[in-house]
Amino acid sequence: MTTAVDRFRAAVDNRDLGALDDLFTEDIRLYSPVKFTPFEGRPAVLGLFGVLLRTFEDFRYVGEFAGSSQTSADGTEAPSAVLLFRATVAGKEIHGIDLVHLDEDGRIKEFTVMVRPASAVQALGEAVLAGLVADGLAPAP
Repeated sequence: MTTAVDRFRAAVDNRDLGALDDLFTEDIRLYSPVKFTPFEGRPAVLGLFGVLLRTFEDFRYVGEFAGSSQTSADGTEAPSAVLLFRATVAGKEIHGIDLVHLDEDGRIKEFTVMVRPASAVQALGEAVLAGLVADGLAPAP
């Protein structure tokens, strides 16, 4: 059985933004290393992924860990995955992980991105902001 995580990886590998739409819950939250507050809702997250798919150079997933995580105050657990990736942005090599949390229907409801080193986070932040501004998704600084 193909999970939302498998389908997500395939969509990213193929740079297929359209394939991401039905993988996300309507109220998905994406926590980014370049923004203090999360991107909230499917339209905002899809817009961000459009920018990311153009911004990352040589993006590739290099590992995956599956498990579960507590998803609510009552201790309920749901399937989760950690996806390890490598990429380049503006000449900076990035090492990162995507923490993916699924809902009870198997769709992605929460997504957290962690990136290192700090210089790569800065380069990524600048590139993503430029892309969001260019796409009309963020005001010009």
